[in-house]
Amino acid sequence: MSIETAPRVLVIIPTYDEAENIAPITAGLQAALPEAHLLVVDDGSPDGTGDIVEAIAAKDPRVHLLRRSGKGGLGTAYVAGFRWGLERGYDLLVEMDADGSHPADRLPAMIDAVVSADPRDDVMLAIGSRWTAGGAVVDWPRSREVLSRGGNAYARVMLGLDVRDVTAGFRVYRADAIARMDLGTIDSKGYCFQIDMTLRVHDLGGAVVEVPITFRDREHGVSKMSRGIVAEAMLRVTQWGLARRARRLLGRGPR
Repeated sequence: MSIETAPRVLVIIPTYDEAENIAPITAGLQAALPEAHLLVVDDGSPDGTGDIVEAIAAKDPRVHLLRRSGKGGLGTAYVAGFRWGLERGYDLLVEMDADGSHPADRLPAMIDAVVSADPRDDVMLAIGSRWTAGGAVVDWPRSREVLSRGGNAYARVMLGLDVRDVTAGFRVYRADAIARMDLGTIDSKGYCFQIDMTLRVHDLGGAVVEVPITFRDREHGVSKMSRGIVAEAMLRVTQWGLARRARRLLGRGPR
């Protein structure tokens, strides 16, 4: 990708009950990347998260709010954000959590990994990676680290992806790559959405670059992780992996 002028960047943050976090996250993002725009996709948070964002947006044209009527899941929130960004002509679409776990100061390096890449490499996605060399997690119990590392290893093997942190939720996509995807076929609602998206970039022939980050556990609010989300990811990875292997055997391509 080669952009002669500064790319138009849209950071998409899905929220549900993040009233304690959204203002400091917004401030941190703007300090790290002043020219970027922020779209908060709020799923009807009963704690007033949407109202806080609306008040910020009234004073700052870089901040936007997309309200949804109910809790529709991470995947559908990002798809809604992608569509919003594509309609408005942004060059780069960023995924970022609202809980403070993703370091905004790593965004310039992630964006540079996409924008400054050799066009022959066709880099479509930069991932803020916990598990690549130089990456780390802070304040996680050992059991959660083992679960994350194990899930990523399983996805790599089953899907044939050369990505260390395929479940990572801190990402920079080229908007033209997202535009080439059939967003209407994405029905992954939990964290397997990230695996699904990585697979779609791979199947477009795009390269993925991992930029090391230090991931910190949230200080405020409640984690959205659940056994159901983990089970959905494991089941779908197994289904996708077996289907892809069967299609390769039949000579019908990766999907």
